[in-house]
Amino acid sequence: MTRKHLPRRTFLKGLGTAMALPMLDAMTPAFASKFRLQSNAPCRMAFAYVPNGVIMETWTPATTGAEFELPRTLDALATYRKDWTLLSGLTHKNGRALGDGPGDHARAAASYLTGVHPRKTNGADIKNGISVDQVAAEAIGSKTRFASIELGTEHGRQVGNCDSGYSCAYSNSVSWRSETSPMPPEVNPRLVFERLFGPAEANDDPATRAKRQRYEKSILDFVREDTQKLKGELGPTDRRKLDEYLFAVREIEKRIETAEGATKGKTPTLERPGGIPIDYAEHVRLMFDLQVLAFQTDLTRITTFMLGREGSNRTYREIGVPDAHHGLSHHKGDAKKIADIAKINRYHMEQFAYFIGKLRSTPDGDGSLLDHSMVVYGSGLADGNRHTHHDLPVLVAGRGCGTLKPGRHIRFPKETPMTNLYLSLLDRLGVHPEALGDSNGQLEHLSEI
Repeated sequence: MTRKHLPRRTFLKGLGTAMALPMLDAMTPAFASKFRLQSNAPCRMAFAYVPNGVIMETWTPATTGAEFELPRTLDALATYRKDWTLLSGLTHKNGRALGDGPGDHARAAASYLTGVHPRKTNGADIKNGISVDQVAAEAIGSKTRFASIELGTEHGRQVGNCDSGYSCAYSNSVSWRSETSPMPPEVNPRLVFERLFGPAEANDDPATRAKRQRYEKSILDFVREDTQKLKGELGPTDRRKLDEYLFAVREIEKRIETAEGATKGKTPTLERPGGIPIDYAEHVRLMFDLQVLAFQTDLTRITTFMLGREGSNRTYREIGVPDAHHGLSHHKGDAKKIADIAKINRYHMEQFAYFIGKLRSTPDGDGSLLDHSMVVYGSGLADGNRHTHHDLPVLVAGRGCGTLKPGRHIRFPKETPMTNLYLSLLDRLGVHPEALGDSNGQLEHLSEI
C-alpha cells in the first residue's frame, strides 16, 4: 500500500540505450480502482496488408453471424475465432480505373488506407491522400515515443514506374503522411530493433551501433545495472513481468543475430542487408514480434505492415509454390494456379494467426494486448485475376478496449466504403475526423450496441 509509484514513461538506460518498460502494477496508483485501470489501458491500431488479392471462394463463409463455417483460408485462425470478425461487402471505389486505364495494383495499395484515387504519374508529382494510420498518429502520436511504425518484407523503390504509368511510391507504401508524402516501410528487423531500443536522443547513431556490435553484447547487458536497481523496487508480480519482457527482447535479438549469420555473404548487401532472414515466415514473425514489443512498451500505438509489396512477384517454394505470386494471381481460371494462390493466402494467414496469438498471450492492464487492440487484415484487391475492388477481404481482430464484439461474420450492403470502417475505428480511439477519403458514415453492428 505504501509502494513507490513508477512513472509510465520509465526507461532502462545504458550505453546508447533507452529501453521502455511494459505496463507494470507499480505504474498505477496504489488505491486506483479496477474501473480506473480499465479506462487507462491504451488502445492500439494495426494494419496488416497482403498483396495481389485472395481467392474469395476460400475466404468468404456461406453464412453470416457467429455460427459460420470457417473457409479453408481462415482455418489457420480457428483457435482464435472468438477474437476476430470477418466483414464482407466493403469497397474501395477509388481503387478502380475511373478513366485512368491499367494500374490496379498501384491503386489498390495507394487507396487501401486513404480511400483516395491516386494521381496517375511516374514522376515527382505524386498525389494521394492522408492514410487512416497517419490521421490517428497525428492525433495521438504525441503520447508515445513513435507516432507510428511502418514495416514491410520487401524492398521497393519510391521513384520510377512500377505499374502501367503509376509511380513505385504507390505500390510500395500503404501509409501516407500527406497527399505527397508516403511513409516507406522498413524491412530490416535489425534496424527496427535498434530504432525501438536504441538511444533516445539519436536512434540512428552509427558510432554507437558499431560500438555495441564490437563489444558483441546484448542490449540487455548495457542496461543490466539499471535493471537490477529497478527490480529491487518492484513487487514479485512486477519482477516476473519484467523478467518475461526481457526474455522476449533477448529472444528477438538472438533470432536477428541468427538471420544476420545466415545471410552474410550469400546475397548482395543492397538486396538483403544483414538482419533480414532468408526464411519468409521467420522474417514476418520477427516483424510481428517487434510490433508486439512496441505495443507492450507503449513505444507506439499505431503500426502498418505490408506482408508483401503490391504486385509482388515473391515465390513461396517453402510451401511448394515456385511460381511468382503476381503471375499466379492472373490465373484465368487455371485450377492449378488457383490452388497455388489459395496456398499462399493460407500461408499468409498462418503468419497473421501467429501475431494474434502473441497479442492474446501478452498481458496488458486488466486483459491482453489483443483486448486493447484493433487489427485490420486484408488486401486492396479481392479477385486478383479480374482486379476487383469491391467485396474486399477484410478481417478485424481484437476487442478495441471493449468497443468491438468479435466472433462473427457481418455482411454490409454492396459498395459500402471501406473508409467507413476506418472512421468507426478512429472513433474508438477518440479521433473524430469529419471524413476520410470517400467515407459517408460509420459502420453499424461492430459492437452490437
